[in-house]
Amino acid sequence: METKTLLNMAWPDFLVIAVYLVGIVGLGLWAWAQREKRQSSSSEYFLAGSSLRWPVIGLALFSTNISTIHLVSLAQEGYVNGLAYGNFEWMATFLLIVLSLFFAPFYIRSRVATLPDFLEKRYNRACRDWLAVLSIISAVFIHIGFSLYTGALVLKGMFGIDVNTSIIIIALLTGAYTIIGGLLAVVMTESVQTIILILGSACVLVIGFVAVGGWGGLAAAVEPVKLTILRTASETPTLPWYSVFLGYPIIGLWYWCADQTIVQRVLGAKDERQARLGPLFAGFIKILPVFLFVLPGLIALGLVRQGKLPAPANSADIYSVMINNLLPVGLKGLVAAALLAALMSTVSGALNSIATLFTLDIYKRWRPETPERKLTTIGRVVTFVAMIAAILWSPLVSHFQSIFQGIVAVICYISPPITAVFLWGVFWKKASAAGATATLSLGSGLGLVVFFLDWFKDKTGWNIPSMMATFYLFVICSAILVIVSLKTPQVHTAESAKLVWTSPLEAVRGRFTAGAFDFRIVSAVLFVVMVILYIVFA
Repeated sequence: METKTLLNMAWPDFLVIAVYLVGIVGLGLWAWAQREKRQSSSSEYFLAGSSLRWPVIGLALFSTNISTIHLVSLAQEGYVNGLAYGNFEWMATFLLIVLSLFFAPFYIRSRVATLPDFLEKRYNRACRDWLAVLSIISAVFIHIGFSLYTGALVLKGMFGIDVNTSIIIIALLTGAYTIIGGLLAVVMTESVQTIILILGSACVLVIGFVAVGGWGGLAAAVEPVKLTILRTASETPTLPWYSVFLGYPIIGLWYWCADQTIVQRVLGAKDERQARLGPLFAGFIKILPVFLFVLPGLIALGLVRQGKLPAPANSADIYSVMINNLLPVGLKGLVAAALLAALMSTVSGALNSIATLFTLDIYKRWRPETPERKLTTIGRVVTFVAMIAAILWSPLVSHFQSIFQGIVAVICYISPPITAVFLWGVFWKKASAAGATATLSLGSGLGLVVFFLDWFKDKTGWNIPSMMATFYLFVICSAILVIVSLKTPQVHTAESAKLVWTSPLEAVRGRFTAGAFDFRIVSAVLFVVMVILYIVFA
């Protein structure tokens, strides 16, 4: 039995959606008004005046990361593959610990506004320019493009709105408060959106879990292997367990520790303690998506097999089917608002990072005497231009057969050279500017070649899973960096020498402060919790 996916909604649902849209745009504009009272400056616009505390940083990190891709595509993966793709959520927690312990301190101590700026301090200007351009491209094509298209598909499936119309409306609404309010507006709206996102997703999970008969009912309705998170190559060819442990750290370190769109919230921290605790708080929240986004898809499979839920015409529609058939009036509107929150938070975060990268890494260095207010104006113009570019690119995402696996593949081919340059840069003093420059240029070119081999795999015969390909690319990039660095040694400045750990233990030395809220204690607790979860679900 198949079902249509247009939602059957009543006026209370539309009222909830309207209140959300008016409230979130209003909050963004209120943040702009608060910033104006403190006299506008580029620091206020791009980094919220370095005033962010760990709760806001953690919520904003989570909200920027989670998009409609997660809500819809992870539910689809749960319906088709069970819990396996939950690895992309739980493995992220370990990389957030790495961000807190090893990268955030250097970012705050070096007082950088962007990650390309950090690369210039550690290596040279060429590295900064390369990363700035690559980061802008990735923000437009990955963070915004995929999110807008997926969100538009959801709105079409739920409300029958045309895809292109949805892309334009959401982009304009989100761009309005992002252009005007800057990072402060972004993180304030993201904090609220995170709460709405979790509440809306929890409604689907709880009602579905009760309907399927709890864990016992679910276990009886689906294959046992679907309840495990680590699989063999024969069970899940696209994501065997070894590719998770070899491949995810590569893409995860780029995404969580070296991607401007994500890390900009940490750069806006009030101090080093806030910058360390924020990612750890986000790490605890990242435990939830496996249950909030992946498990509902698996529950839907159980309900379909029990005859309690109609099968969707397409597995991508499973989330809409659950909303339409399980939720009462009012809650449908809340979940629809959660979907919009996921979409808008990702887009706003990426737009702000693009403005920061272009204005501070490119324009300001070209014209260093530019007044503060003009820098803010330029940032707003760039935000608008990036929004238009994303609107034009988003429909082309339809060329990918699977949205979630498509975005993973793109990240796998972009991240290896950046991960190598950052990782070796903070842990190996001999990593040189020449080595980093060669790694970024050659590694990016090699990643582009592999991307096309994968894109045209019907003709090329390419059959290496993207998660393994990213590991092989990282090994090659590391070899390039080490060989060139040994042949062309780094001549450290006083500043660059301070941006390398003499040993990993150096990052955790010092007095314990703030009791249980010491970052080392929080890191240890988070690590143990994640190990236990993997043991339980493996």
